[in-house]
Amino acid sequence: MFPRQAHILALLLAIGASLLLACVSPPTLISKHAGVPVGVDLSGNWLIRKDSGAAPLSGHREAREPLVPLDRVKRSRRKRSSGGVSAQVFLEFGESLKITQTYFGLFISYDRSVVEEYTYGENRIVSIGPIEAMRVSGWEGTAFAVETLDDSGSVLYESWHLEEDGTVLVRDIRISQGDKDRFVQQQVFDRQ
Repeated sequence: MFPRQAHILALLLAIGASLLLACVSPPTLISKHAGVPVGVDLSGNWLIRKDSGAAPLSGHREAREPLVPLDRVKRSRRKRSSGGVSAQVFLEFGESLKITQTYFGLFISYDRSVVEEYTYGENRIVSIGPIEAMRVSGWEGTAFAVETLDDSGSVLYESWHLEEDGTVLVRDIRISQGDKDRFVQQQVFDRQ
């Protein structure tokens, strides 16, 4: 092999290795918009529809590994799954929601027992007990969105938006790892 060919081969190998590393690099979260869209107010009391949230729309996980319990569970009983997805401990469920929207943030009360507080444009580390994760929250168009990234690279994505002239609240939930969705669910709430 000629020196020039060896140099080109080495360069191609270096480029290939760089591309491979870029493909396996850990995910990062991009900050969300802090400004509330004009005319959007998620505030109110919301009751889940009886047929909403009973089962995931798509469950791309093995049947032997329950990723997210579909019944209401309390944080104190949640454990890290065998698959290493700790982002799910940050996920709350409830049949009734009370949402309070302020100039700086959103407060969501699930069944009058657990209140989650989100600041628009937040980008910080959150924790529940020993489990820490990176979180961003804010506005994506007219939807409020929260992304939580755990140490395994799993991302919990939640968003809330209004439909039907503000009488219906839709909550989309997704837990993904890499480009694979492990849990997807949509819940529909009616204004009370």
